[in-house]
Amino acid sequence: MKEQQVRIVREVPDAENYAALRKQAGLSPRSEQGIKIGLGNSLFAVSLYAGDELIGMGRVIGDGGCFLQIVDIAVRPDYQGQGLGKLIMDELINYLKEETPVDAYVSLIADQPADKLYLKYGFRYTAPDSLGMYLRITK
Repeated sequence: MKEQQVRIVREVPDAENYAALRKQAGLSPRSEQGIKIGLGNSLFAVSLYAGDELIGMGRVIGDGGCFLQIVDIAVRPDYQGQGLGKLIMDELINYLKEETPVDAYVSLIADQPADKLYLKYGFRYTAPDSLGMYLRITK
């Protein structure tokens, strides 16, 4: 476990650090083009740094009014277990409460066991009322 001051930056990281963190955290890869477009279209982001190293992040995407999604919750494995996921979620939830209209629908895709963290923020499973679905574009 690393002991170092964590710096909170409320903006997206650069594309290279974003791609590296996704890989380190075991998230699926994204294309370089997709990363650049996606990061640029974030509604809100929080990045955590130890020194100059990106160690965690999360983003809010969507239309900003009716539908929003929390994505890219990632903490580097050597920094996990220190409450950084909670720190990221606190930042994202504070943004959502301050900046989104009443009745906005906020969704996320939860990997286990992180779903337990999201339940603490009021998220609920959609099943059996509805089922989450996805489509990955391939060429």
